[in-house]
Amino acid sequence: MPIYLDYSATTPMRPEAIATLTQALTEQWGNPSSLHGWGQRAAMAIETARMQVAQLIGGVPEGIVFTGSGTEADNLAVMGIVQQHDKPQHLIISSVEHSAVEKPAQWLEQQGWSVTRLGVDHLGQVSPAELQEAIRPDTVLISIIYGQSEVGTVQPIAELGQIARDAGVPFHSDAVQVAGRLPLDLATLPVDMLSLSSHKLYGPQGVGALYVRPGLKMEPLVRGGGQEQQLRAGTQAVGAIAAFGTAAELAAQELTTEVPRLQQLQAKLIQSLSSIPGLKFTGHLEQRLPHHVSFCLSGDSAALGGRKLVYTLGRAGIAISAGSACNSGQSVPSKVLKAMGYGDREALSASRLTLGKPTTAAEVEQAVTLLIQCLSGEMVGTRT
Repeated sequence: MPIYLDYSATTPMRPEAIATLTQALTEQWGNPSSLHGWGQRAAMAIETARMQVAQLIGGVPEGIVFTGSGTEADNLAVMGIVQQHDKPQHLIISSVEHSAVEKPAQWLEQQGWSVTRLGVDHLGQVSPAELQEAIRPDTVLISIIYGQSEVGTVQPIAELGQIARDAGVPFHSDAVQVAGRLPLDLATLPVDMLSLSSHKLYGPQGVGALYVRPGLKMEPLVRGGGQEQQLRAGTQAVGAIAAFGTAAELAAQELTTEVPRLQQLQAKLIQSLSSIPGLKFTGHLEQRLPHHVSFCLSGDSAALGGRKLVYTLGRAGIAISAGSACNSGQSVPSKVLKAMGYGDREALSASRLTLGKPTTAAEVEQAVTLLIQCLSGEMVGTRT
């Protein structure tokens, strides 16, 4: 029986979101900018979703800007701030950011901007004291990922955000892996911008959102019409946004039961894997995403490599990921693990198993059994 353990890469659409998408495509297909009934029905679907997504994160509906992805949301957060400046300034990110933040930062460096990449400890966490020291008079943005997709570490965002707020610097956090998996309350959290992605919480692919704290000045990334508070031009994908809203609303309702269930499965998985020789867990095991288990291999097991482990288990019907799904097609050491102090050999062996709503204890047990067989060479083709 196939077992999917790659929920950090994407989640299946839940039936309720599919039903909302179908309804929107058949009954609310008008242009939401139109004033007639067809348009107003579409506009109402979007505004309902805006409220649902805002409630998931404890924000206000007018702060939600719908985008085409979490990646676009990250880009909008970065470029929406830096485009306000005629001359290059300074921004701060971490050394374990998703490429959706790291790549814009690299581009800005080519344009003359100064970028500070805060180091992390062996567990993948940023030091608040180092952030405090890195802030300069010309710092215009701080962006620190909330929950790291490769190693599962959760950053001390409340403390980091407060440092930024005290310094008067806008603070952004990529919460794509966090929303719907941990409680978020932007009414108290000192975060000015927060990135979200629908397909990480059982909504459709192709839609995301950036929360922008009301009053924060931003420049659009996509220019044209006046949609999304004039921050994201283009006719909205009504069906996808509506389904995103349904998924967000249900995620909020289920947090109190689903998070403890995932943590129990996570603990079971960690305990089962801890006896495997040469297996080292990566990331913080306590301040961690509740659905996430990641590890690298040392000794003889490291020769197998993360990608080959994924391929071998895939043939047995077990879906896991080699490091970050966005980088799994490249045979290069994980930059995140390198930043955490791991060597090339260990970083190349990185794998992650991520749990979801459909995951059962029986599936975890079966996956562990096959993983042990794979690492011991009992599965055909696992040794080089």
